[in-house]
Amino acid sequence: MNIVVTGASNGIGFQVALQLSADKRNTVFAVSRSSERLDTLKEEACHLQAEARLIPLVGDISKKEDVERWKDEIMNECTHIDFLVNNAGTLINRPFVSLTNSEWQEVYATNVFGTVNIIRMLLPLLERAPEKSENAIDGGKNICAHIVNISSMGGVQGSVKFKGLSAYCSSKAAVINLTECLAEEFRDLGIAVNCLALGSVKTEMFSTAFPDFQAATTPEAMAKFVAEFTQTGYRYFNGKIVPVSSSTP
Repeated sequence: MNIVVTGASNGIGFQVALQLSADKRNTVFAVSRSSERLDTLKEEACHLQAEARLIPLVGDISKKEDVERWKDEIMNECTHIDFLVNNAGTLINRPFVSLTNSEWQEVYATNVFGTVNIIRMLLPLLERAPEKSENAIDGGKNICAHIVNISSMGGVQGSVKFKGLSAYCSSKAAVINLTECLAEEFRDLGIAVNCLALGSVKTEMFSTAFPDFQAATTPEAMAKFVAEFTQTGYRYFNGKIVPVSSSTP
């Protein structure tokens, strides 16, 4: 399978890419702004699986020129994409009255528009993926590809909210709504679109934002679930927002 994972330089994305590349049948395109961390990821992947095919894509998903360059790099390696994991995200923990316009734009540029950019770029390659299921999507085409958007319990309506996260949580709510819209739009293309709303995970981003808070799970444990859902969740879900949290209501 050909798989793209964004935000792969650390945390959940790093571990998802690592676990997916452990299967030598997979080609994993790992997206991040940090070439050094992607080099580390590739080294670990090859250490775990000598035949691992992990291809770094360095750049910023919020920049159109980077995303367009990735498409060319991907097409040099394969003709289609089977799975896309939109994991890249940024978090700023600051009271609403202190957030600047540039900080709001920074959060939305990555969490929302970056996700839009990469889906738009990969859509023709996702359409070309071979059928994976005899079950059609609610009367549409048989399933050929799966997009998994990573959101947060903070973006789920009615969930517990925390001070300082107005930009982050509202951007993740946008990802949730985008998922529902695209599931409908891509129905006839055979592309399933689902969203995982994650609870607290002990990542670098989380620890920086909440230094005194104990996260409910580890990146390794969460990544195992995300990797499995990416490869099998389309059989059971489409347009669904799946809460993945043992602590946040």
